[in-house]
Amino acid sequence: MLPSPPLAALSKAAAAAAARRAATVAARSRRRLLVLPAVASLVPGPPPVLCRRVRLMPQLEGPRAPPPPHGRGFAAAAAGGGGGTPGGVVSFYRFADFPDHAELRWPLKELCEELRVSGGIILAPEGINGSICGTPEAVEKVLNFIQSDDRLKGLRMIQSPVTPEDEAIHHGHTSQSPVGAGEDAPFRWDHVRVKLKKEIVALGDPGVMPTKTVGKYVKPKDWNALISDPDTVVIDVRNMYEIRIGKFKRAVDPCTNSFREFPSWVDDQFQLAESDSQLCSENNDNTIGRQSEDVNSSKPKELPRVAMYCTGGIRCEKASSFLLSKGFKEVYHLEGGILKYLEEIPKAESLWEGECFVFDKRVSVEHGLAQGTHKLCYGCKKPVSDEDMESPEWEYGVSCPYCFATKSEEEKERARARQRQFETWGVIGGPDKGRSPKRLEANHTAEEPKQLSSSV
Repeated sequence: MLPSPPLAALSKAAAAAAARRAATVAARSRRRLLVLPAVASLVPGPPPVLCRRVRLMPQLEGPRAPPPPHGRGFAAAAAGGGGGTPGGVVSFYRFADFPDHAELRWPLKELCEELRVSGGIILAPEGINGSICGTPEAVEKVLNFIQSDDRLKGLRMIQSPVTPEDEAIHHGHTSQSPVGAGEDAPFRWDHVRVKLKKEIVALGDPGVMPTKTVGKYVKPKDWNALISDPDTVVIDVRNMYEIRIGKFKRAVDPCTNSFREFPSWVDDQFQLAESDSQLCSENNDNTIGRQSEDVNSSKPKELPRVAMYCTGGIRCEKASSFLLSKGFKEVYHLEGGILKYLEEIPKAESLWEGECFVFDKRVSVEHGLAQGTHKLCYGCKKPVSDEDMESPEWEYGVSCPYCFATKSEEEKERARARQRQFETWGVIGGPDKGRSPKRLEANHTAEEPKQLSSSV
């Protein structure tokens, strides 16, 4: 474990950043390009005979690091309590008073690039939120660097393990891995995004501060008893497209398209005495509906006990803080979120129904964090099932039954052009990046004889 300079020592951080930049430039100077045949088009017809120079994973001198192991116990290991070694997809967050968050951006990005850690990280005045993937040693160094700032110590972390085969594929740079390179690219190899935002999870209410007040954490082993109590209102804090493919029994669906809509939903359901709104989800059972009606009709109003959950726990931190600010007394949320529950609770004892949407190339996971069955619609970035792909509104890379009616023909044609780029060149963009679909068709028709003759 290599110690990293604290952020307070700006001169040392600058020197370290300069050293990393120099090392990165030196490493890149040793890279060489591979010449491979163009990716064969998926459209029926004879394969192209073109050859094109494509930059793939840098070929560096020396042996490549072995793929990281997988399995449980990451949080314990990261906290110094033994257990497994970091690997797979590691999600983490920490709410903190972090007004100088921008100073961490470039040192953190350069460290990730030097260590070849991929993923996405958000920095904001309220803390840090991210998901990364890399070798065990690299991930550990990045997390240690982040926690060298005392305000960010004690990151809440969840490891979603993948098989050694998938990790080997990821480190060999291929699009077949659930965390490898591909057109959606949240974990594109050798690429990390470090963004500055106003919030690490956008609620839109600056008065909500999880650093000051937050609900009570509930361990996965205690969750079933809490949500089975008929006096507990169970709320899914995620968005509709996530809830569509899986949820806990008896859970209320707020029918939100984004987390920013959650405060308004709470006001309508619990706070306004004149509100007689009903829950919009047909999946909410009658028991929950009766509870909501009782809440709205009670005089004086007695707010119920609430148990909330989300994918990894971060949204519940803000949601619980918001409910407490509204006068709720008993607010609970699932520690580690759905992912931790699916990892620890055996399927035979589980109250979870369906699959859990995740924001990487796996799309969804099941019990034991095994990869689920859902795919991603690249038109709207939402999950689709095998049944959805039987619909006439499904077109790979363009639309699905959930976004078909919301997209104009111009948007669909742009998506088709994007898909043709990927099928032809193996990357999004290629030589056709930025060209209109109609001009693209004309150029391909006119340039095909020239390309064939030059390839010969």
